[in-house]
Amino acid sequence: MIVVEGSSLRAVGWARTLPLDCAVKTARDWARGHLETLGWTTTAPETVDAVLLTVSELVTNAHRHAHSSAQLVMACDDSCLHVSVHDNSSDLPTPRAASTERLGGRGMFLVEAVADTWESHPCPHGKSVSACFRAPDT
Repeated sequence: MIVVEGSSLRAVGWARTLPLDCAVKTARDWARGHLETLGWTTTAPETVDAVLLTVSELVTNAHRHAHSSAQLVMACDDSCLHVSVHDNSSDLPTPRAASTERLGGRGMFLVEAVADTWESHPCPHGKSVSACFRAPDT
């Protein structure tokens, strides 16, 4: 337990490395299992769908664009589920408008649409992209 300004904050978290040869479905299944332990699959199925879409997009970006493994971390505190993916590329993502000229490029646009917030920042040996989803009862 971490104490912040006189109040207590409890958090639980999980982490998994997903190598390049690992299917994105593996990441979704792993995330869904942890969302089930939180009870979100029954209390907030729409939020679960949004989290799983975000996991898919962030892990796909790590594999496809960064050509690296993805370190997926999910942490849940009293107000938010944080989903973060670290990869080996220092190129920060930006949402792009949909185009009939390209097949891809909509991943971060989708994350921006379904997450309550998202951000990216450089890290040693790459970057981290994180999205936040409010807990169902907040």
